[in-house]
Amino acid sequence: MQPNLTVRREMIDRLAQERAYDIAVVGGGATGLGVALDAAARGFSVVLVESYDFAKGTSSRATKLVHGGVRYLAQGNISLVREALHERTTLLHNAPHLAQPLPFIMPSYKWWETPFYGIGLKMYDALAGKAGLGKTEFLNRDETLQYLPTARPEGLQGGVKYWDGQFNDAKLAIALARTAAAKGALLLNYCRADHMLYDGGQVSGLVCEDTLTGKHYTVKTRCVVNATGVWVDELRQKDGAASGASSKNATKPMVTPSQGVHIVVDRIFLDGDVALMVPKTADGRVLFAVPWLGKVILGTTDTPRNDLAREPMPFREEVDFILNESARYLRKPPTRADVKSVWVGLRPLVKPQDDDGDNTKRISREHTVMVSRSGMVTVTGGKWTTYRAMAEDVLDACADKALLERRGKGVTTHLKLVGADIPAAQIRSICMPPGLHSYGDEQATVLSMPGADKVLCEGLTEAMVRFAARYEYAITVEDMLARRSRLLFLDAELAGSLANKVGDILQQETGLDPGVEAFATLAKHYLHLPD
Repeated sequence: MQPNLTVRREMIDRLAQERAYDIAVVGGGATGLGVALDAAARGFSVVLVESYDFAKGTSSRATKLVHGGVRYLAQGNISLVREALHERTTLLHNAPHLAQPLPFIMPSYKWWETPFYGIGLKMYDALAGKAGLGKTEFLNRDETLQYLPTARPEGLQGGVKYWDGQFNDAKLAIALARTAAAKGALLLNYCRADHMLYDGGQVSGLVCEDTLTGKHYTVKTRCVVNATGVWVDELRQKDGAASGASSKNATKPMVTPSQGVHIVVDRIFLDGDVALMVPKTADGRVLFAVPWLGKVILGTTDTPRNDLAREPMPFREEVDFILNESARYLRKPPTRADVKSVWVGLRPLVKPQDDDGDNTKRISREHTVMVSRSGMVTVTGGKWTTYRAMAEDVLDACADKALLERRGKGVTTHLKLVGADIPAAQIRSICMPPGLHSYGDEQATVLSMPGADKVLCEGLTEAMVRFAARYEYAITVEDMLARRSRLLFLDAELAGSLANKVGDILQQETGLDPGVEAFATLAKHYLHLPD
């Protein structure tokens, strides 16, 4: 079989063309991809560059929940919860193959917990209104154990059942990228924004490096959006230095990273199709046990972190916290020996900014949009559920500063993503081969490809690897087994054992180095629990 190099070459050829784009987005996570899709859907010419793979960072390491934010309701942030609940419904409608409703059970081990938390969750229903996914129900002890048969029965008083959503974050990112491309946007992974170009003190373009070849390309643009998540300050500092910011008014860091640790165990620890939610653990944090793709995710934590490692290691005390708290609520306590994979996501927490260094656009939400003196637009903070609203806010900021025209807001509200054109009843058909539901209406295409009958492991076939190389921007084994398939996040040892087979298929398709050895090392990283 001849390597299929045409897709990457065509994209690089487009990047090399001398043309000016309306908007250039730096960062291929949820926020950047959302901006690219929204801008392309409004008819703007768009280019997006990502130095690694799409959703390589925080955007593939979520707790997999599409939610309104119960904890924000407790804080009295009604407007944020209402917006998130609206966006939750929009996301479930636009990507039903990747996001679905999920029932949650909050078990009560004290007599007052059911009425106390239940009333709050009834308010959650009221805020959702017609966008609600199901009614909150008060449960007695027996009903709670029917939903959560693996819950610790000693001292159980009852519980509350409520509804939120669940999704496949990395696959959703790829769907956003492909949908934006279908609207005319040019998106490249493994293409780093090296530095910006200026004309009269205003940002006028980017110099990008194809990290696979080392070649540099110049991109002219009317507007640059910095959507690099916890790494936004790196580009902001380059912008401040290049645009002549004095030392007195040097660009101040706007992000403080926070880490979220997740542990994955077998489904036996939470046998069923409902999630467990503990609203207040021993130290006041929230704990989830969430069924996901045949496994169970335990987490998450939220602690400050100073470094910005691409593959951060979990802190020992965080791993111990998750295991110890899980043991308080599960009949069979999970141990370190039961861990199939452990991974850390870095979240961007936005520091308060004063107005002497940047021309700031403040938005009373979880995310922040800022415009620098040079016209570079930075967006950070927020969460996956509200990615679409964040994109609209970015384009509003671009229009406010006359960087782009004001066009067609709301165009993505009912825009279905690639793969979504399929009746909901067919998405999880009982006769569907494992792993195919996330392809939505592209299932037939996957089944028609070479290797559809060659199973690499449950839920992964040779055809899926070929599909990822041809249509989903996959180049390396990590791209395939961490994000196109989620195997690294589910069972790191199994993922590592498949590196050579998957690498051979990818090399056949792309002719590029699939990074087998690097992935084998990474798989061990996802199995490592700090002593």
